[in-house]
Order: sequence, then C-alpha cells, then structure tokens
Amino acid sequence: MPPSNHRIEHLVNPRRPWAAAGLPEDLDAVLAFHRSLPGYAPTPLHSLDRLAERLGLNRIWIKDEGLRYGLKAFKALGAAYGLCRALWRRLDLSADALTFDRFQSPALRDRLAATTCATATDGNHGRALAWAARHLGCRSVVYMPGGTSAARIANVEMFGARVTVVDGTYDDAVARATADARRNGWLLVQDMAWDGYEEIPAWIMDGYRTIAAECFQVLGSRKPSHVVLQAGVGSFAAAIQTDLLARFGDVRPTTVVVEPDRAACFYESMDAGGGRARKVAGDLKTIMAGLACGMPSTLAWEILSKSADLFVACPDRVACRGMRVLGNPLAGDPAVVSGESGAVGLGLIYEAMTDPGLADLKAAMGLDEASQVLLISTEADTDPEMYRRVVWGDG
Repeated sequence: MPPSNHRIEHLVNPRRPWAAAGLPEDLDAVLAFHRSLPGYAPTPLHSLDRLAERLGLNRIWIKDEGLRYGLKAFKALGAAYGLCRALWRRLDLSADALTFDRFQSPALRDRLAATTCATATDGNHGRALAWAARHLGCRSVVYMPGGTSAARIANVEMFGARVTVVDGTYDDAVARATADARRNGWLLVQDMAWDGYEEIPAWIMDGYRTIAAECFQVLGSRKPSHVVLQAGVGSFAAAIQTDLLARFGDVRPTTVVVEPDRAACFYESMDAGGGRARKVAGDLKTIMAGLACGMPSTLAWEILSKSADLFVACPDRVACRGMRVLGNPLAGDPAVVSGESGAVGLGLIYEAMTDPGLADLKAAMGLDEASQVLLISTEADTDPEMYRRVVWGDG
C-alpha cells in the first residue's frame, strides 16, 4: 500500500547481503577535479553532542552541504564533474587528468561557447549546472516542473540559464528536456539514469562521492553505526552507499533511505516486490522539492534495492521538525541552516527517538545509546521564504 500523508512508514529490505570490495580506483581523480573548481573547500562535519545526549544516542554527525561553492546545496559536485567529463569526450580532448582549469584554454573558448547543455531539475541540480556552464562559457537550458517557486527559478536564472517551466511533474520536465536536447543537438546532463542513458548520470554520482570522502577524512577510524540518506531519484543516496560498500563491505553501517511520502518511489517499489522500480502516480506535492521525483534512477535502484537496510516514507512535518531542531540547537551545538530536503534525515531520527508510537521504527533501525548516526544536510535555505515559514512557525 502507498504510505499515508500522516504516518511515518518503513520497511526492512531483505536483500541486504550485496557488497563490494575496495575503494573505487578513480576517487582520487574525482577529488582532484573538485579541488580545481573555483571556491572549493571541504564543507564542515558538525558533531551535535548535546542533541545526541538529549535523544539517547552516542553521537550525531551532520555534514553541512549548504556551504558548498556558495550554491547552498551539494549538487555542484555532480553537475560540474558530469558536465566536464561529458565535454571532455564530446570535444575529443586529450586523456590528461581532468581539471576545471583545463577548460579555460583560449583554444577551447569558441567551441565551448557553441555548446548548449540541458537538464531538468527541481531546483538545486539545475542551479549547479547553470553555475558550471557559466564558468565554462557554455549556454544552459533548464526545465523545471509546474509549481516551482519563484525563488528556485531565480536561483537558476541568475547564472544565465534559460528556464522553461513544464506543465507537469519533475518526470515530465525530464521527458521534455530529453526530447528537446535530442532535437536540438544539446548535451543532456541529467542526474537520473534510465535504460540507454547511464554514462553521464554515473559520472554525476561519482562526483557526489566527494561528500563521503570528506566525511571520512574527518572521522578517520571512527565508523558511523547508521547513515541516513535522502532520495529523490536516488543518485545521491546511491553514490554515498557505493562509498560505504567499498569502504566497509559486509560490516558497513546500517543505511536508511528516506523519502517524502507523496513521492516515495523507492519505498513503493520495494513494497510492491518483484525487484523492479515503479513510478509513483500523482502530483508528487511535498515541501521537499528536491526529493519530489516519481521514478527511481536505474543506477540508483540497482544499488539501493540490493543493499540499503530500510526504506522510510515521511510526511512533510518530519522535514519541518528537522529544520527547526537544526536551526535552533541546544546550547553548545552549532546551528545548521538546513532546507526541507536537507533536514528530513534529522527529523526522522528525532521522531524515532522521541515518539513512543514509533517504537517499531526505532527497533527496525537498531537505534540505542551506542548508536553513532551520520546525516548529510544536502541543502540550506534554497527557498528562503519557505524556510522562514517553517522555522518561524507558519509551515
């Protein structure tokens, strides 16, 4: 059954044994590329010690991706890497190490200026792609679903992208971007994979692995017992899960995939059984705009359906709870400005540890006084008005 809009629903994945051995060989190359981007700095990994004590947990760490490249979200890690890998091949450049500054050559200026990249987005990926395209001197065209807030549209247009709002959902915007890119000879840089379109999404997922690498550069030998990962099409969650599989294999942390209950394409696909991804029907209406996706990416489905431990569908109030707790911390803990899609993981942990009615969820997650939880706030206040409505009490 599809989850309701009022309850947190969860299911345990019986297919966990899949694992991988050894770190991906090209992780150093991905990190080197990101360090070559203008404005690179590792985002902070905060320890919420007072909150962990209040909730009865050992540790809570949260990675603040709202500070990434000044874009208030993590997406530039994938968009820039995927775009540059695709351009490197499209322009038939040498096989030397890929760095952002190699595209600044005067010899490439005219070729880049004649290139148009296209994508569909709920907001953050399109903003990141437009940012990268402007730095490279490319044109960008971005398609967004109906109902997208004016702030999210402006965030994309400020980097010179041409924005088209599609009458429909995120999935409709993807279909339109794909068709127009094919017809016009544009370079489609989409963070969702499907049969016949997987190489660029795989590169984008490679880019997201920098988040995990930075986390473990700080954590060192300390290993989280639990990692909570937000999923829209699932590329981010699958990228982090890939890193956990590679680092820890069969002794990896418990992984919880969390989605909005009105766009819970992984939850519903797992709940339906049969081992295949299914599309969620309806308008996908949720304040978690970055997660409002109706169909899992094929690459993400292959990884998460075989290896994530739990799938959870949350009503919007869970994200609101996370935003308020992070923005109004206990004395001694840092404040984190986390948007709707960024805060839902913390909201889930808070609810599981404080609501007696969720004892079965707490037990399924295995949360107790020894648990060390890693969360990733994937965005800051990318929609400032929505953020204020929620955190100031009107959401």
